[in-house]
Amino acid sequence: MASIVQPSLVNSLKVQRRVLAALLVRELLTRYGRHNIGFLWLFVEPMMFTLGVTALWTATKSVHGSDLPIVAFALTGYSSVLLWRNMPGRCIGALEGNLSLMYHRNIRALDIYIARIMIEFSGATISFFTLSLVFILSGWLEPPEDFLKVAAGWMMIAWFGAVLAITLGALSHEYELVDKFWHPMSYLMFPLSGAAFLVSALPPFAREIVLYIPMVHGVEMIREGFFGSKVQAIYNPGYVLVCSLVLSVAALIVVRWVEKRLTPQ
Repeated sequence: MASIVQPSLVNSLKVQRRVLAALLVRELLTRYGRHNIGFLWLFVEPMMFTLGVTALWTATKSVHGSDLPIVAFALTGYSSVLLWRNMPGRCIGALEGNLSLMYHRNIRALDIYIARIMIEFSGATISFFTLSLVFILSGWLEPPEDFLKVAAGWMMIAWFGAVLAITLGALSHEYELVDKFWHPMSYLMFPLSGAAFLVSALPPFAREIVLYIPMVHGVEMIREGFFGSKVQAIYNPGYVLVCSLVLSVAALIVVRWVEKRLTPQ
């Protein structure tokens, strides 16, 4: 009997790269098409949302518990909201429109989720970087005091948002209630995610509660990286690391369970 040749790790990675590249192109064309500015909507759309919220907060002279410029506060806060909230929104129900792809041997449910997460991460990141650069050049925002800390906080939020998206996306394929609950929950989480306040400005009892929310730690880290000594940031990277690791394991288990149920008998 002829022995079955197992593909090498390098070949497997090459196949995985081609699969993700094809899924990314498919998602971009399906979502944005080839008309107008096409895939540029990927980051123009979140930029419009962020600018709108920044203008609204500036016009209403919103109170945020610090003497930081409202433009800087809105940019660092709402950009982070787009990062963690859009990922689950795109992954919930993602398998419904892509079930036909599951008959291809090299495509898995996780690939579909990763492709959508990469698109949302890219859009939010480009938007955040571009608006920061524009505001810095316009004199409305000082350059970050610690760019690496800003990047670390951003990646911290992205990791948690990604594994949350995969978990909810997989569960939504089996339970329709996930979609019904996520939308109101995401709006309720917005004011609690640290986007509109500094943890140090809260009363002690409220501070203890909001620090259980992983996204708050990432936002505090981003703001400390931007404003340094101008803010008293309170965060615990280890807590977010543990939460993200636990949720990562849960996400992989749930996706594997859903994939088995998708496999034709």
